[in-house]
Amino acid sequence: MTSSRDLLAALIAFDTTSRASNLRLIEFVRDYLARLQVPCELIFNDERSKANLFATLGPTDRPGIVLSGHTDVVPVDTQPWTVAPFELSEKDGKLYGRGSADMKGYIACVLAAVPQLLAAPLRMPVHIALSYDEEVGCLGVRSLLAELAQRPHKPLLCIIGEPTELKPVLGHKGKLAMRCEVHGAACHSAYAPQGVNAIEYAAELIGELGRIGAQLRARAFHDPRFEPPFTTVQTGVISGGKALNIVPADCRFDFEVRALPNQDPRKVAEQLEQYAEQQVLPRMRAVDAGSSIRFSELSAYPGLATDPRSQAARLIAEFCGSSAFGTVAFGTEGGLFDAIGIPTVVCGPGSMDQGHKPDEFVSLEQLQGCEAMLERLIQALRA
Repeated sequence: MTSSRDLLAALIAFDTTSRASNLRLIEFVRDYLARLQVPCELIFNDERSKANLFATLGPTDRPGIVLSGHTDVVPVDTQPWTVAPFELSEKDGKLYGRGSADMKGYIACVLAAVPQLLAAPLRMPVHIALSYDEEVGCLGVRSLLAELAQRPHKPLLCIIGEPTELKPVLGHKGKLAMRCEVHGAACHSAYAPQGVNAIEYAAELIGELGRIGAQLRARAFHDPRFEPPFTTVQTGVISGGKALNIVPADCRFDFEVRALPNQDPRKVAEQLEQYAEQQVLPRMRAVDAGSSIRFSELSAYPGLATDPRSQAARLIAEFCGSSAFGTVAFGTEGGLFDAIGIPTVVCGPGSMDQGHKPDEFVSLEQLQGCEAMLERLIQALRA
């Protein structure tokens, strides 16, 4: 039986940064499961450069439980690592490496539990679901979920092992990422009024975004379960202009909305688009009729708000040994599972305080806690 530590070392050794392929890791997991006589399905992207993996242990004629994790990690570029990021290092009870917390530690624990799951036997199936491109907008899991939505036996529960220090989480915010491209008219800066300054009009739109965000901070829109307790709006990237003595014809900026589960982030985008159409664009076109403002969606995923009184919540409380449900500020694939009727809880080893940072780590204590959680799950599902 391969230990979770050994499996984590193998998983970290694969550079699965979202811009790269995850196929070597997926093939490693497929071969590991094949040696244990567990068949699995691979669901590829259009280019066949990345894949989701789905495997079932136990009976296939009834609903079961999904143990889900994403295989991609964020870049290490320019980060001041003191250890090799794609090689497992151990010090003072901590295991270092990119993805150790977010979230290969959980995947390693799930894979290490497969022999126990096979020996149980199980009264309901346990599914292993591994996805790609979660870090860039929860993109890869969608094709996997499209397959699951068509199957006759939908799972009772999904446990996504994002790092929560093994505290069960029933809620997180949704996200919408948008791009706005402003096209004006260039001219010599000495004759600035004859041009349409795309940067200045983009700045006006960004200012309006700030006003929309300020409105959402009003206490009437708060949900005290979250921190911060309101929907947030922020502009993260802006580019435009060629030279100081040229009125810029083009500017673009990217903004995001992180919305409470009961609020629709697209309402913010619609409000800004309406302001652009009614207040900004007419003034731009009064100078140059070819001016334009274009919005496009970069990525989006729904929030999660699992009912604490649901069967899913009762099951996870049993496995985790705690019914102290919480929320997290970061997003997960949970809202997408929930959207096709699979109640979802987020619970995994490690802390997001270490995720995405240099010298990312998960503690041995947290891995052992995750192993204990999976052992309780196996006992609960034993036939």
